[in-house]
Amino acid sequence: MGVGFGQVLAVSNLYLIFFLRDVSAELRCCKSTQHLLQNAYECVWVSVRPRLQTAKKIDDQGESDLSTVSKEDGFVVFDHVQKSYDGEQLVVKDLNLYIAKGEFLTMLGPSGSGKTTCLMMLAGFETATHGDILLGGKPINNIPPHKRGIGMVFQNYALFPHMTVGENLSFPLEVRKQGKSEREENVKRALDMVQMGDFINRRPAQLSGGQQQRIALARSLVFEPDLVLMDEPLGALDKQLREHMQYEIKHLHERLGVTVVYVTHDQSEALTMSDRVAVFDDGIIQQLAPPDDLYERPENAFVAQFIGENNTLKATVTGIKDGIASVDYGRGTKGEALAVNCGDVGSTTTLSIRPERVEIGKKSGPNAVDANVLELIYLGDHIRCRMEVLGDDQFVVKVPNSHGHKHLVVGETTKVSWSSEDCRALDA
Repeated sequence: MGVGFGQVLAVSNLYLIFFLRDVSAELRCCKSTQHLLQNAYECVWVSVRPRLQTAKKIDDQGESDLSTVSKEDGFVVFDHVQKSYDGEQLVVKDLNLYIAKGEFLTMLGPSGSGKTTCLMMLAGFETATHGDILLGGKPINNIPPHKRGIGMVFQNYALFPHMTVGENLSFPLEVRKQGKSEREENVKRALDMVQMGDFINRRPAQLSGGQQQRIALARSLVFEPDLVLMDEPLGALDKQLREHMQYEIKHLHERLGVTVVYVTHDQSEALTMSDRVAVFDDGIIQQLAPPDDLYERPENAFVAQFIGENNTLKATVTGIKDGIASVDYGRGTKGEALAVNCGDVGSTTTLSIRPERVEIGKKSGPNAVDANVLELIYLGDHIRCRMEVLGDDQFVVKVPNSHGHKHLVVGETTKVSWSSEDCRALDA
């Protein structure tokens, strides 16, 4: 263990140090190694703890609707979970989340939203201040990380640089005291699963970023866990490789049926791979829904703006009838929108319109307005057109690059319009 330990510490993170510290005794490490691991843990914790304590204070808000999966059906259950690092400010507040067995659920949100803290509590690297976390119907709050039977994939892979690929995968099996022949069989099976069987004798430094990510994924699956946690595992990859790995992880999940909880701030990853996505902000779930629902039917202005490209216009509600809100943009311009989460008559609302739902050239209708073309950007499959609409100079329209599409010119004035059902009246 002493060979290359400095290199291990350099590429490992707090998660791995927690794990090594807890299992060192089970591996019958000598006292000097246990002491070294304890010192490493303390050094990393001292540097990390201040950063964790900078989480923002969250407002008192109600519980989100999480009725898609019931508490009784949940394989992973967060039951009224709260987390505070300093005893005063909550970074996760009254989290109630139920994840079905075999589901791929993504926790999506900006930095500081609480998503990674939730993953750390589920993994056992942080303790919940209040509430219970259940796995398979059993509380796991007091169970150490290495005894929870959870696979983990880290952003920096956390592979041991002084071990071969085979030895990296064998390590968690040794901790679980599997026999040599059984270990070798499981390692081969896991490597074949990610099409990396020919690399069993290579070291991590001899692998590309994508290959290292496959090895990290195989290591998380080698002991056949019922639950795999992934903490922004594709963040260090380039765009093309990242997109390729998204499909690989999605297909692997479909083949194995393992439950996956995935954390990311990248919306494309969440939309591509997930069965459901929990959008976090300020420590609470703003919306929990399948990817198409999140994009097509956001429930509030934050989700609408965070998921995909989105146009927003401010207006005043002048009437609501049969689920359609009549709105006044000011300057004598009126329109209609789907009343989703807007206030009563006289209140200000944020209107959400997706760029691809805007039509160009249609001169009549309840939402037909003048637009001045400011910028045209060619993106291959479509032209991104930035316009000034109702005083907003960041209004974007995506014009499909199809035969016979309308050719716009910078500086020209045209008409744009949208369906009332495609315009959602949300909270201000």
